[in-house]
Amino acid sequence: MNRGILLLIAGVAALFVFLSSVFIVDERQKALVLQFGQIKSVKEEPGLSFKVPFIQNVAYYDDRILALETPEIEVTPSDDRRLLVDAFARYRISDVVKFRQAVATIERAENRLQGILNAQVREVLGSKEVTSNTILSADRSELMVRIKDQARAAALGLGVEVVDVRLKQTFLPEQNLRATFDRMIAERERDAADERARGEEAAQRVRAQADRTVVELESDANRLSEIVRGEADAESTRIFADAFGADPEFFEFYRSLNAYRKGLSGNNTTMVISPDGEFFDYLKSDTGR
Repeated sequence: MNRGILLLIAGVAALFVFLSSVFIVDERQKALVLQFGQIKSVKEEPGLSFKVPFIQNVAYYDDRILALETPEIEVTPSDDRRLLVDAFARYRISDVVKFRQAVATIERAENRLQGILNAQVREVLGSKEVTSNTILSADRSELMVRIKDQARAAALGLGVEVVDVRLKQTFLPEQNLRATFDRMIAERERDAADERARGEEAAQRVRAQADRTVVELESDANRLSEIVRGEADAESTRIFADAFGADPEFFEFYRSLNAYRKGLSGNNTTMVISPDGEFFDYLKSDTGR
């Protein structure tokens, strides 16, 4: 009876020792075998592994690509137009031994990595050749590549590889928004005033050209009318001359009738003239003609 219990206890103890010496590394993890805080081995391949029970322990680290978001920071590009920028990064533990020695935990690593990212964002976006328009344009992709490369180089000492860096949002501080809007409004108003001035100038040119054209047309019309009038007067004079030469008596009679029509027209015509004057020769009953 006692022997059976002893064998059971020995079996349980052996099983416990065996289980204490076995550990499993997931494909999403890396593991360090530690003995009194010192690294004894690195397990990066997934599967079943062994350690010395009770003396050694295992520290697991995530082998996946991890995400880190940075809080908003203020940057000042070369045109002194302050901007608020926040970024996010993708990183992974590339050297688990160096990671353990430098920071040991993900929390400490992200605190250090956040400081590195903020420093590189300020350095790149605050460089002389970078303006706020560059940051807000499609050229920002080149800036993100520069930030990633510099952050990757700075993070190597932590055993961390920076896979990617992206700028999420870029916007003006609240105190600068009103000034920016006012400047944009003033620029649009100035553009509108320039357009109106150019339109008025063009309208003045059109009006001046139209006035000049009117003057030229009127001048040509007057010249032609004077020519036609002169030709008509010449023709009229010629006709009268021909008529007078053909029948002077009839021509004299015709001229007298025109004089009567013009001189005696209207209801209030008063003429003071001798009745024996030649003007009334053709109104006398006994003209002797």
